[in-house]
Amino acid sequence: MDIWILLSDIVLLLAACLVFGGVFSRLGQSPLVGYLLAGMVLGGPGSLHLVRAEHEIENIAELGVSLLLFSLGLEFSVSRLRSLGPVPLVGGVLQVVLSLAASAAAAMAFGSEMREAVAIGAMVALSSTTVVLRTLMDRQELETPYGSNSLAVLLVQDIAVVPLAILITLLAGGEDPAQMMINVGRVVGVATALVLGLYILLNFVAYYALGTLELARNRELTILLSVVTGLGSAWAAHKAGISPALGAFVAGMFLGSSPFATQVRADVSPLRIVLLTLFFGSAGMVADPMWIANNFLLLVLTITAYLFLKFVVITAIFVVLGTLVETAVTTALCLAQIGEFAFVLGRVAHESQVLSDEIYNLFISATIISLFLSPYLVSHARVVSRFLVGFLPKRFHSVPEEEGSQTVYPDVVIVGFGPAGQIAGALAHERGLVTSVIDINRSNIAKANELGMLGHVGDAGTVEVLEHSHASHARAVIVTLPSKRASITVADLIREIAPQAHIIVRSRHQRDCQEILASGADVVFDDEQEVGQQIGNHLCSWIETLREQQNATILFDPDEEANASEGDDRSHS
Repeated sequence: MDIWILLSDIVLLLAACLVFGGVFSRLGQSPLVGYLLAGMVLGGPGSLHLVRAEHEIENIAELGVSLLLFSLGLEFSVSRLRSLGPVPLVGGVLQVVLSLAASAAAAMAFGSEMREAVAIGAMVALSSTTVVLRTLMDRQELETPYGSNSLAVLLVQDIAVVPLAILITLLAGGEDPAQMMINVGRVVGVATALVLGLYILLNFVAYYALGTLELARNRELTILLSVVTGLGSAWAAHKAGISPALGAFVAGMFLGSSPFATQVRADVSPLRIVLLTLFFGSAGMVADPMWIANNFLLLVLTITAYLFLKFVVITAIFVVLGTLVETAVTTALCLAQIGEFAFVLGRVAHESQVLSDEIYNLFISATIISLFLSPYLVSHARVVSRFLVGFLPKRFHSVPEEEGSQTVYPDVVIVGFGPAGQIAGALAHERGLVTSVIDINRSNIAKANELGMLGHVGDAGTVEVLEHSHASHARAVIVTLPSKRASITVADLIREIAPQAHIIVRSRHQRDCQEILASGADVVFDDEQEVGQQIGNHLCSWIETLREQQNATILFDPDEEANASEGDDRSHS
């Protein structure tokens, strides 16, 4: 194909993605939905057929997936996983495995063969990292309990993409167990050789070679390093006969521990965005609007069945792991959708002839509609979970840590026992005030108990938990939650059940103070104001110290004293 025809098609598709993505962003949707619709309108079956270079764009867009996994590798670290805690991470592993198994079993119940069912399960098991995290961040809910759970599960899912893609590739080799083992051994051997090669190249050869190039002073070199490493590792994996995404992910992991990681993350981002936009646009070209219209009832039933299936699986996992029922339900609602990686796995399965054309169209179309629903599911997850949990007995709303604490009326109630809550609680306890702590994290409650405070595991955003902790009798309530919405909810409930209480709220941003005060808080301390005040105080103290040192130098400069004495001698002579 003429390079100028390909270029015109790429520009046309990117321009359409820009328009559709902007419109859907204004409507509160993810821009990804706009990119998918742009592809559906411009190319593929049942479209306007304005884009002719469909296959060429698909090949270019594959690099976007590799760079996405390269970026994930840059962010991946054992310390980051540990910071999320064991419960969400175990929940993430169980979610991938059990959702895959349950979805595959459901597909087999409706007549799919085992290979096809496993591929369907792999597609359905993964949620939308982009939509969920973006919506939670926009709503300032990423640091809530269900936000942390969602982040951990999504991180595990992202890591699982590569082995799932390899699994689907192995399924294409046939159902002969001996041949399957041969294929597994070949992939493992080639992958091991690739990992060792990339490790040596990036940790020894490239590290010392690039160190002599003074990357910190040459921005162009870090950009070249990003492109060469990300795309070069994908090419190496492709030539080795395994998934290009695997090579990109491993290279990102190794490079992520180098001194160049921060700059590489920044430099690879623009190219990744462009290629990923092309990927979602080309994925939209696969969907047939006429097919969707003719099979709309089948699509609705399929989406409903798999959303409900994932919802039940995720809820059950987190309840069994000891999470509050309401938090487990909210987490499940955030993660119930089918994510964008279904396009990646679906394309691998379709090209490997594991999925038939009909099933491929069904689940690609289901993924697109699922992404339409995702922002609404995440945005209303908290409200819906409270409504659903309201039908359960009250004992499911909270998990009291100590029965004896029910008979003690606290002077001070602290909601959220992170670093800020612990400092405030220690000062209150030292002054002999009976202090009660409400936190959804059991480890924080254990710290409160060790300090001699009353501890209650629960979500303070519900009246039942506040009543159980006797917050209605408190003289003061301190709210240190990181989420603005959660703080407003708690302050509003406290003002309703304890009108006499003095409510002190911590806010992360100064712009939210007025809204929190309007909810019923008496005093709001925002992190930005407090940090800025501390920095200003330190700066003023440093300036005063500097001036004193300068004045001392001027007053007692020995050179000036010597010059002065010489002058006196000359005047006497």
